[in-house]
Amino acid sequence: MKVLNIISDTNIGGAGRVLMNYLRYRDRAQFDVSVALPRGSLLIPELEALGAQVYEVDGMADRSFDRRDVRLLKELIGRVKPDIVHTHGSLSGRLAARQMGCKVVYTRHCAFPVPARLKYPPGRWVNKLVNEHYADRIIAVSPAAARNLTDAGISPKLITTMMNGVAPVARTAPEQQAQTRRICGVEDGEFVLGILARIEEYKGHLDILEAVKELTDQGRKVRLLIAGVGGFEPQVRQRCTQLGLDGRVSFLGFVSRVEEVLSVLDLQLNASFGTETSSLSILEGLSMGLPAVVSDYGGNPWLIDDGQDGLLFPARDARALARCVARLMDEPETLRQMGAKAEEIFRRRFTGEIFAKNIESVYRAALKGES
Repeated sequence: MKVLNIISDTNIGGAGRVLMNYLRYRDRAQFDVSVALPRGSLLIPELEALGAQVYEVDGMADRSFDRRDVRLLKELIGRVKPDIVHTHGSLSGRLAARQMGCKVVYTRHCAFPVPARLKYPPGRWVNKLVNEHYADRIIAVSPAAARNLTDAGISPKLITTMMNGVAPVARTAPEQQAQTRRICGVEDGEFVLGILARIEEYKGHLDILEAVKELTDQGRKVRLLIAGVGGFEPQVRQRCTQLGLDGRVSFLGFVSRVEEVLSVLDLQLNASFGTETSSLSILEGLSMGLPAVVSDYGGNPWLIDDGQDGLLFPARDARALARCVARLMDEPETLRQMGAKAEEIFRRRFTGEIFAKNIESVYRAALKGES
C-alpha cells in the first residue's frame, strides 16, 4: 500500500515527531511510505534517516491552506500515485488528495477549546460538511482530540481514537548524568523537576513557577529545568526573576537529546491548560520509569493514571501542583513505586509498535471503505 504523508512543518514539532515514531515502527513489507513537506524543513534529514522517500514542496510552509499549495500537491500526487494520502494539519493536502481521487486520512494532533462559531450553526454545519467530505478517516491522538472534533459537529463514525506511541528512552550512564547535572546547575540534595515543552502561555509555565515558589518558601530544595523555546519565554523569565527564583530555575533552550534531561529528573511536570493531547515527552519519561505530575486538562488524564504512574492536579491550580510535588518528595517509596508502574504502563499501552499497528489498521479500513 502506498501512503503519502503531507505535513507543513518547517521545524520539528509534535506532529513531526509523531510521524517519525510511526516511520520507525511501520510494517515496511506492507506499506510504502513517503512524505511531502516544505523545502528545507528541519524534518527532512530525520525522515530520510528512517528510510522515507521525501518530496520537497516549494510552498505550504507552516500553513494549512493556500490555493497555490493545492495545485502543487495535486501535481505531486499525480506523480506519486498513492493509495492513501495522510495529512497532518494540511487542509491543502486534503483538498488536493480528494480532487485527485485518493482516500484521505488526517490526524488531529491538538485539543483546544472549540470556538462558538464552530459549536453552533451555521459554522458547525459548514465545519461538518468540509471535514467529512475531505476525509475518509480521522485519527484523534487522544479522547480529548476526539471530543474536539465531535463538539464541532463531526460524526464519531469517522473518528478513530488512539494515543501516541514512542520509542523507549534509556537512562544515560551515571557519568553522563553527573555531567548533565553540572551543565544544568543542579546542586547536591536538590529535588529536580522538569518541563519539556514549547514555552507558550497555555503550557502553564507560570503556574509551575508559582508552585516552585511555594515549595521554596517551605524550605524545600528544588530545582526546575525548563527545556524548550517559544514566544512566551520573555514573560516566563521575567516572572522567574520577580519571584526570586533565578537561582532555582535553569532555562535549557531547545534540547535535541531529551534523554539527557529526563535522566536527571525526579519528576516531570505538565501544567497545560489550553491545548494538550498526548505529550511525547511524558511518554518518553514513562518509558524510563519517570513519574509525572500533570494537569487534568485535555489528554493528560489518559496518559497518567492518578496515583499509579503519577498524579493529576486541577489545571491552573499552582498550590495543588505544589502539594503533589511535596507529597512525592516526602514519600520516596511512593515515588519509586510510581516509577516502576510507569515502565509497566508504557510497555502495555504506549509503545511505538502499538501505535504503528493502530495507524496501519486505519489505513486498511480507509482503503476498504469501512466505517
